[in-house]
Amino acid sequence: MSDDETARDSDDAAAATAAAAGAADAAAVAPRPRIACLAWGSLLWKPGVLPLAGPWRAGGPPLPLEFARVSDGGELAIVLCEGAPDAPTWWAELDVPDLSRARELLRQREEIDPRWAGLVGSVSVPPAGDALAAGPWHARIAAWAVERGLNGVVWTALPPKSPGGASTLPSADEAVAYLRGLQGDRAGHARRYVQQVPAEIRTPYRRVIEERLGWTPEEAMAQAG
Repeated sequence: MSDDETARDSDDAAAATAAAAGAADAAAVAPRPRIACLAWGSLLWKPGVLPLAGPWRAGGPPLPLEFARVSDGGELAIVLCEGAPDAPTWWAELDVPDLSRARELLRQREEIDPRWAGLVGSVSVPPAGDALAAGPWHARIAAWAVERGLNGVVWTALPPKSPGGASTLPSADEAVAYLRGLQGDRAGHARRYVQQVPAEIRTPYRRVIEERLGWTPEEAMAQAG
């Protein structure tokens, strides 16, 4: 090998090393994407494995919510519900490297089977166009994310579930009858759940539950005092 060839090889190696170092430096200083999680129920007081980068804040996008899902723990969970009045939501940024990781951690927190990954909703900004990003609330959530300068949003997209197990919206009478029929620890858990949901979320079913069962945030505060 000639001296010129040796010099060229040395220069090429040095350039490659410099490029790799530059890429590593760029990766090291790249800002964390701004990925937010929306909440309206137990995520607010029990985030579990979600790596919150800050506190929950009011001012999430208004969304149609109702106490309409019978959950494994016994509570009548508040979920997204087509046709329900809009209610306030909360949001917090997550300390995650990308939207995929945010989706996975929320799936774990909600104990959703990996086969039903679509029960974790998400949007990216700009939209990625994947099949999981299609749904009735995505456009308004995406518009809200743009206003906040976010790169993506995740949320729980579990559907309503009636006491009989069907993925249908129970009536207000069915919801109250279900809650009234609970016993022991399950009854106490369901009561605390309703009372811990922020008082600002005033849904039609919540009004009925408060009127017929007396499960109000004020009652919980009086008992705590």
